[in-house]
Amino acid sequence: MPKSGSHPATCPPDLRLDRVLRHLVVAGVALVIAVPAARETSLWIGALPLWLLAMPLLSWWALHRFRLPQRHQAAAPSRRRRNAGQARRRPVTRPPGQWRRAA
Repeated sequence: MPKSGSHPATCPPDLRLDRVLRHLVVAGVALVIAVPAARETSLWIGALPLWLLAMPLLSWWALHRFRLPQRHQAAAPSRRRRNAGQARRRPVTRPPGQWRRAA
């Protein structure tokens, strides 16, 4: 089996399918917001918001190969310390008369 020159994860998604799924998502949002019956459950197909919103959104996300938005490291610095081990608890030092009592 010959290998193609590009890796499947780096290939751009099909633009026609992307446009169709985007229109389905927008139409589903409009239906769920505007039509109260679209927020209910159908006896034959189940929860309508699932089929009008969730399934087109998941299909659109799958078309883009389940990529998540990238976080910028400069905007949100990590506060984790590496290899520091478990933090130790310090004993509480209060004067004897300031202990709270349960009601």
